[in-house]
Amino acid sequence: MPLPQRHLTSVLLRREGELFLFDGGEGTQVSIRRLNLRWKKITAIFVSHMHADHVTGLPGILMLSSQVDREEPLFIFGPPRIAEYIEQSRRVLDMYINYEIIVREITEPGIVWKTDDFSIRAFPLRHTKTCYGYTLEEDARPGAFHPERALELGVPRGPLWSKLQGGAEVNLPDGRIILPSDVMGARRSGRKFSYVTDSLYFPEISAEVADSDLLICEGMFETALSSSAAEKKHMTAEQAARIALDAGGVKRLGLIHYSPRYTERDLKLLLDEARSLFPATVLTKDRMAFPIEYED
Repeated sequence: MPLPQRHLTSVLLRREGELFLFDGGEGTQVSIRRLNLRWKKITAIFVSHMHADHVTGLPGILMLSSQVDREEPLFIFGPPRIAEYIEQSRRVLDMYINYEIIVREITEPGIVWKTDDFSIRAFPLRHTKTCYGYTLEEDARPGAFHPERALELGVPRGPLWSKLQGGAEVNLPDGRIILPSDVMGARRSGRKFSYVTDSLYFPEISAEVADSDLLICEGMFETALSSSAAEKKHMTAEQAARIALDAGGVKRLGLIHYSPRYTERDLKLLLDEARSLFPATVLTKDRMAFPIEYED
């Protein structure tokens, strides 16, 4: 439930000027406005499951987006009935919408969004109803270009350098062929973000989120309440840390979706339990920002 200093679940990912929203609990648009973010830049919304604390903020976001000129469509992905929820909200509330909304229900795990350099994938979780986790993963990037190598090989500055950086070979007047590998370093890794909430713990989650630069994962209860967590198909903070530890390559874990039984002071218990397994754990709070830098 929302608390005075704690809104419901939502994570906004900003990449190259685009915004991707993961869940939209009550109060999401308040945080978006307080952060002075350009909400019309939200390209797509990804819903984990159809429980009120993850979707009740969506109608406000849809209406908010109609207050600005928007030419691009807004995509909404989620489990079965997300389309019905959006359609009925628009009809009952008589929403004024001046842009296209495209809703796509996820019927099986896999890639739901794909571009030239990254993809967003949905994977199954285990909750009281159909629920998905998500990862956004960038493709590997070309290696660093070494201009001194190009000059040593006789490749003049200009278009030929761009051609090599684009992955094409270059033919020189003397008949030599210069390959991109002659002037480029090894390919560099992209970045990965993972989002997991409202699920029973099970070890297969780790494989899905492996090598995440940032893993946002629910840590709803302390270990002493693990039986209650299992009954409600939720996780403890320690189980979230176990996922991060077993995944391998996770650089930072951000806990989210705390039980309202925990005050701000009590949350330290969840943090301590998670850090006992995975030291690179933080407690997320409303409007907290995490830069995700390239490793190389």
